[in-house]
Amino acid sequence: MTGAQALIESLKREQVEHLFGYAGATICPAVDALSASPEIGYTLVRTEQNAGHMASGYARVSGKVGVCMVTSGPGATNLMTGIATAYMDSIPLVAVTGQVPSHLLGRDIFQEVDITGAVAPFSKHSYLVKDANEIPRIVKEAFHIASTGRPGPVLIDIPIDVQNQELSGTFVYPDQVNIRGYKPSVKGHDLQIKRVAEAIAQSKQPVILAGGGVFLAHAAEELELLAEKMSVPVVTTMMGLSLLPTEHPLNMGMIGAHGNVCANKALSKSDLLILVGSRAADRAILSPDVIQERMATIHIDVDPAEIGKNMRAAIPLVGDVKTILRQLAARKPKPLPESQEWLSHLQERRREELGRSFPQREGYVFPGRLLRVLGEKLEEDAAVCVDVGQNQIWACKHLTVRAQARFLTSGGLGTMGYALPAAIGVKVAQPRRQTVVVCGDGSFQMAMNELAAIRAAEMDVKIILFRNQVLGLVNQIQKTDYSGPFGVALDGSPDFRTIADAYGLESTTVSSEEQVDFAVEELLHTPGGRLLIVNVHPDTTTND
Repeated sequence: MTGAQALIESLKREQVEHLFGYAGATICPAVDALSASPEIGYTLVRTEQNAGHMASGYARVSGKVGVCMVTSGPGATNLMTGIATAYMDSIPLVAVTGQVPSHLLGRDIFQEVDITGAVAPFSKHSYLVKDANEIPRIVKEAFHIASTGRPGPVLIDIPIDVQNQELSGTFVYPDQVNIRGYKPSVKGHDLQIKRVAEAIAQSKQPVILAGGGVFLAHAAEELELLAEKMSVPVVTTMMGLSLLPTEHPLNMGMIGAHGNVCANKALSKSDLLILVGSRAADRAILSPDVIQERMATIHIDVDPAEIGKNMRAAIPLVGDVKTILRQLAARKPKPLPESQEWLSHLQERRREELGRSFPQREGYVFPGRLLRVLGEKLEEDAAVCVDVGQNQIWACKHLTVRAQARFLTSGGLGTMGYALPAAIGVKVAQPRRQTVVVCGDGSFQMAMNELAAIRAAEMDVKIILFRNQVLGLVNQIQKTDYSGPFGVALDGSPDFRTIADAYGLESTTVSSEEQVDFAVEELLHTPGGRLLIVNVHPDTTTND
């Protein structure tokens, strides 16, 4: 058995069912071994960055580790943005890269790059394989590291000669992993659990701030049950959107500079902040010092490095979020009688917010109106993959989701072009799941080559493209804080309907509010991939 064959066999032992990749000379032995294993599916991406995004979408809905594989040099460096995006959002990924022959490392030969060194700042770990006999152990460790503790990407770089090397003995895949110094905490400390329960019981206006870490711990159900038992309002970060249905009586929306008024009001008036699976970054909490002066903070996270990084915690609690929420629920918490007036006030504000009317301009569509209609027509468990820019903020504010739905976006790195490849990953993992992309005309042009992957697999992916012919969020910032728009007009953009037609996708354009209901209905219920182009006035902002 060769190193390449050992790699593929190891992936099978990890129950990998699909790979996203782009072949090249230094990864050809592994690709050849993969071709002999039809039980592992393969999606050819059109640029390597999107292999990481597809693996990310796959991982986020399947609960498994996403896997991607590319060649050395520019293949590996192109993948770096996908790795960094996964790292910032704590998505479990294993990325395999080919490498030049071992004896030529460091000589700057054709397509050589020190990829393990390059990704060190934004990966959980990386391996440069020097002996094919080590591949089973390395793969086992990589999957363990990627999926435990705080999840994240792990890179395995394999020189071509190591891929071709014959193993010295029989292939043996390890049963267990024992990595010195890597023992993530799982159970919360009993004394800290007691302190948390007491602090909540004594509060009058508590609020739970839930982030993406709740999804990563598969703890959405535990969060909802605990919040309901205590009747505590819940606000979320961007990565926590869809943890609760929009209409849930305890869901007050997303906090932050681009968040909902009700959620920010809840945060500003609370007397106890319960952070769950969130790093409390700047987009979510602009002035952590002000909050710390006014209220106590409980911070629950599996990564001890996150606790105290952005906000000082009065009660830190390290461990697996799912386990800790169950520990708290086991103490049989009850509704807080003194907080009911507080909750009722927030619920009234939330109803007003969800019932707001939207501005209108002749010849254009207001994104909030279309997103509200979309939310009403989506299936219960739809996956909505949202890109970065104004379209992201509009979707965060105005898209309603129901139970079992998922809202996927690049929250940490803010990577334009993420949504379309992520949706492909979702569709590979769960072919029957309704999958919708929301993007702008800037972000769409960063990923529209992946329409080829949709066409090749005949995927039923629906794409909503907000076309305002400008890099909307940067245009908005430049108008507010700088001398005015510069370098943001998307002149020279293609006819998107022609692009869709070239890839075999049907398309429709809407330019008035009256067309919205029918257009969304047609988009969602016409079989196959489809593009809906929505004309938006370039002056429409995320504050409208």
